[in-house]
Amino acid sequence: MASTSRRALRLLSSFGSRRLWPLRELAITLGASERTVRRDIETLRQLGYPITTVHGPDGGYQLGAGRTLPPLVFDHDQALAAAVALQTAPSTVFGLKDDAARALVTLEQAMPAALRESMKSLRLTRLENYWEFPEPPIDSTALTAVGAAVRHRHVLVTETLRADGSRPGSGDDDFPPSRRVEPHHLVVWAGRWYLVAYDLGDHQWRVHRVDRLRTRPTTHCFSPRQPPFDDLAHFVMSSHDRGDTPTAWECTGEARLNLPARIVARWAPSGSVVEHLDAEHCRLTLGAWSWAGIAGILATFDTELTDLRPPELADACHRLAHRLAIGAGPERNP
Repeated sequence: MASTSRRALRLLSSFGSRRLWPLRELAITLGASERTVRRDIETLRQLGYPITTVHGPDGGYQLGAGRTLPPLVFDHDQALAAAVALQTAPSTVFGLKDDAARALVTLEQAMPAALRESMKSLRLTRLENYWEFPEPPIDSTALTAVGAAVRHRHVLVTETLRADGSRPGSGDDDFPPSRRVEPHHLVVWAGRWYLVAYDLGDHQWRVHRVDRLRTRPTTHCFSPRQPPFDDLAHFVMSSHDRGDTPTAWECTGEARLNLPARIVARWAPSGSVVEHLDAEHCRLTLGAWSWAGIAGILATFDTELTDLRPPELADACHRLAHRLAIGAGPERNP
C-alpha cells in the first residue's frame, strides 16, 4: 500500500509537469510496468482525479481538459528544487525578493510534514559577488503588461526612454518616435529583460530593453509570425541595437575584439555591451572596479585586442602583459 501511494503521488506530480504522457514513458518514469501504471491510473480515477485517455499514435493519458485539476502535488525532488529556486531567484524585478520569501513560506505550509522538513533543511544565504553586474530591477507592472501583450498577441505602442528613464526631446534623432510593434518573446539575459518584437513601421525584427520602453497596450490582435532566425538566444545576443548601456562602474573601457559578437556576448560579463562590427569582429564595452580588472576580463577572450579606449585601459593592458611575462619566467628553447 505504501509503495502504491508513493507511485500515485509521483504519477500526479508527473501530470502536473506535463499534460500528455504516453503509457510507456510513464512506466519508465515511475520505474513500474505498464500494467501497474494502468492500475494506478484507475485508482486515481476512482478517487475523483480527471485522468482521460487519448487514443491514437500520439495518444496517452492526460488531465481532463476544462475540468477541475487535482490539488498541487510535489515529490521530494521537486520540493527541494522549489526551495532552492525561490531562495536563489535573481532580483531583476522590484519586490521579487520579498515575494519569493513569502511564496516559500506559503509553499511550505501546504506541504506534508516530511517534505516541509526537507525544504526547511535547505535554508540558504545568497552572497553577492563582484562578477554579478545586475541592472536595477524593473517595475513588475511594466513587465506584466509586456508579458500579457506577448501572451494575448496584442500590438503594443512603444516609446524608447533614455538610460535614466526620462523621455527624449522632440529633436533627439537617437530616439525614434512611438512605434507599433508585435511582441513575440520575452528573454532574460544577464539580469536584463528584453522583448523580441516585429516593428510594424520598418518591418524589421528588433530587440528592446523592457526597462527602456514605455508601452501602451492595444486591443488589436496579430497572428504569430515565423521569425527569420532559428536561435532566439543568438539573435538577442548578436543584436547591436538593443538599447544597452554599460553598467556604471568606477572604470569603463572598450576594445575591438577579433571575435564575432555572438561568441563574445555569450561569455561577456552581465552589464557589458557587445556591438556587432562585422562577421568576425565586435566591440566590447564593460566596467570594473579598476583598469586592471577590465584588462584581466579582456584577456580571458584569448584573441587580438585593438583600439583600446581610454588610454588608462591601454596602460593597464601593458602593465598586465609585463607582469605575466615576469611570472612566466625566461623563455625556454625547445
